Amino acid sequence: MGLDAASLSLDQHLLYFMDQLEILEEKRQKLNTLIEDGWFNISKARYSMGNKQVSALQYASEMEPLVHVHASRSENGEAEFKCERIGDEDEALKRSETIESIGAADGGLRRRVNVKKKENMEEKDTSKDEFEKEPQLNTKSGKSQGQHQDPLKWFGILVPQNLKQAQAAFREVITLAAEISTLQSAIVKTRLEMQTQMKDKQKIASELKE
Repeated sequence: MGLDAASLSLDQHLLYFMDQLEILEEKRQKLNTLIEDGWFNISKARYSMGNKQVSALQYASEMEPLVHVHASRSENGEAEFKCERIGDEDEALKRSETIESIGAADGGLRRRVNVKKKENMEEKDTSKDEFEKEPQLNTKSGKSQGQHQDPLKWFGILVPQNLKQAQAAFREVITLAAEISTLQSAIVKTRLEMQTQMKDKQKIASELKE
């Protein structure tokens, strides 16, 4: 005698639930390993550079997050967490700007040779207010660049390789933590569905006995 539809559905949910738990355990082990490696590399960097050279004393006075975590709901009602890195987008924009500015810079050099006298006259006629605005613009741009600066530059220009490895490990930890949170939400939803199916099956069994 074959199993009924309720039993088959419950078995499928149970197998799916066990697979999710196995994946969750693997991700948690990887997360713990990355955290241990990150702190171990920081300790190595402190040993080579000195304790005072790798500490909170080197933090910037103004900081902006380079990673944003966005939470949303899927169609199934599960919570999803996604990481958005600002540094990666800025690097892509810089690369595109440098590629596009190659031709424009060449054209600007040719134009400057032809109208050199005209530009000199325009520079003489420039008012004092315009000169006063330039430093303000430069300070604003410098401030925005400092807020989204690579944290490695807080500790110097030529930092040891261990500090870079620690940064890479903690970056992966953030992404992995978002994946684990999403998976935990899916596991909770699967467990609730299994509990609902078990109650329905018990109810049907009790009705058949009566």
